Amino acid sequence: MKRISVLQFAAAYRASTPFADPGVDEAVPPVFGIKIPPGYRDWKVISVAREAGNNNDLRAVLGNDVAIKAFREGTLPYPDGTIITRRAWSYVASAENNKVFGRAQSFVAGAPINFQLSVKDSGKYASTGGWGFAQFKDGKPADEAVHKTCFPCHEPAKANAFVYTHYSPSP
Repeated sequence: MKRISVLQFAAAYRASTPFADPGVDEAVPPVFGIKIPPGYRDWKVISVAREAGNNNDLRAVLGNDVAIKAFREGTLPYPDGTIITRRAWSYVASAENNKVFGRAQSFVAGAPINFQLSVKDSGKYASTGGWGFAQFKDGKPADEAVHKTCFPCHEPAKANAFVYTHYSPSP
């Protein structure tokens, strides 16, 4: 099986529908009050990742135009208006692909795990490094306890303006 490029992954990502579209559930997450932004499925890919250990997931990280410009130019801190999204799916073996290979070597995105957002607004979110956060599962916002863990998790990335993701290199 041939390897897929980031662009091919992005096309498959946009075609997938494991998370509710904006407007399906108008509930606003606690703490930061961020909703799923309309049109996020058409945003550009910043990076993709595979997380092992307890997470055991595949992730796609996308950004709006403000985020993409900042990543491309290496702008830190990220400007207000930056929105970064992360979608995560379980990491599962592909029986169909592995049958072709004759051994277990192919893994694909399985069930959706969650959808997270980071929104940069220096004034509104001054107490959390200028970032507001949201997490959704099945289109519904996570509870307050989950949202209170967002900024403490991002604090170790302070040197990178509280963002863990780095822009994926292009061929």
